[in-house]
Amino acid sequence: MPAPIPTYVYADDPILQAGVASQLRMRPEIRVLGPGEIDAAEVAVIVADTLDEEVTRVLRAVQRGGVPRTVLVARVIDDATLVAAAEAGVAGLLRRTEATPDLLVRTVMKVASGGGEIPADLIGRLLGQVGRLQRQVLAPRGLAFSGLSDREAQVLRMVADGHDTAAIAAELCYSQRTVKNVLHDLTTRLQLKNRSHAVAYAVREGLI
Repeated sequence: MPAPIPTYVYADDPILQAGVASQLRMRPEIRVLGPGEIDAAEVAVIVADTLDEEVTRVLRAVQRGGVPRTVLVARVIDDATLVAAAEAGVAGLLRRTEATPDLLVRTVMKVASGGGEIPADLIGRLLGQVGRLQRQVLAPRGLAFSGLSDREAQVLRMVADGHDTAAIAAELCYSQRTVKNVLHDLTTRLQLKNRSHAVAYAVREGLI
C-alpha cells in the first residue's frame, strides 16, 4: 500500500477544522499533519464558506510555505469562485455539501499525483470562462493560452529549425527589425537570456 499522503487541514471555523481532520485521520491513505508540520505537507485542504480575500490569502500563504498542491472545499462555488480558485492555483475544488470523506480522500489522492478535480456540472461553466477570456482579452492582443502569439510561435519554430534573422524575415514577409523585435519582446516578457534559451523554453513547455 502506498505511503499515506501528508495533508494539512485548515478551516475558517475551529470546529469545522477539527471535524474534517478527524474524518481524514480515520483513513489510512491520509496522514493529517499538526499545526507545526505544514512544511511536510504534500496537499493542503482548505475549508471555507466562500473564496473571499482572507481565504485567498491563506491559500497563497500555504503555497508560499512550500505546499505544492491545494484542495478548496467551499460552501458556495459560483463563476467568480471558479476563476479565483484557478488564479490562486487550486488543484481540487469541492462543494461542502458533496464533500463526503470518500470523495475528499479521492480528491486529495488525485491532486497529490498531479491531477485535478472540480464538480462535473461546473466543467461547462469553466470552459465558458476560458473561451470568453480567449475571445475578449487574449485574442484582441494577438495572444493565446500558450503564452505565445501566432507570430511569436512562427518565429520561434524557424529559429529552432536553424534559420537566421534574414531567412525568417524573408519566409514570413517581415522586416528583419520586426523579427528582432519579436524575439526581444518574447525573451524580455518570459525573462529568457537569448533566442536559444527561448527555443529551449518553448520546447520544454510544449509551446512549439
